[in-house]
Amino acid sequence: MFVLHTMNTYINKMHNNIKLNPTYEEHNSIAFLDQTITRRHAKLEVDIHRKPTTTDTTINFLSKHPIEQTMRAFRLHITRMHSLPLNLDKKQTEWEIIQSIVKNNNFLQHLLLKLKRQTLHKVNNKKTSKNDKRIWTTFTFHSPKIRKMTNLFKNTNIGIAFKTTTTLHHIIKPTTPTRLQEHKKS
Repeated sequence: MFVLHTMNTYINKMHNNIKLNPTYEEHNSIAFLDQTITRRHAKLEVDIHRKPTTTDTTINFLSKHPIEQTMRAFRLHITRMHSLPLNLDKKQTEWEIIQSIVKNNNFLQHLLLKLKRQTLHKVNNKKTSKNDKRIWTTFTFHSPKIRKMTNLFKNTNIGIAFKTTTTLHHIIKPTTPTRLQEHKKS
């Protein structure tokens, strides 16, 4: 332990803006990135780690964001749940946490179940081909009509990413001379 403390002190003196804050094992367990790794007899157990300050807030389903952005957080949670070597109890606990997050963010239960099936299928069929390279392009999401246009690229090697115009900057910033004059009057 003394060697680790000495090494930590040495590294922290190297630069004023960079500080190493090591996490030490407690009760045969250590948090590493988003996982908790616990030593049990002759094997390691993995669980999903959440800091005490973790909230269950994601992009609300009722917001004007593209559905792909809204689903991103849930896809991450589900993929992590299926990719980590969790035992059945821990997997069930994680699924209940995900469902709670869904409820608190007005996400639709049937979309979550569909996302779970798709993600489980992808995790179980990890056949990535070196020749399967996608070309990505970005569309500005103004309304759901843009989705109809991007559906044309569904069965191609072109990946679609959406960006929104509903940022605070875009809402406040006057874009036309008329709006600029109205903005100056107020």
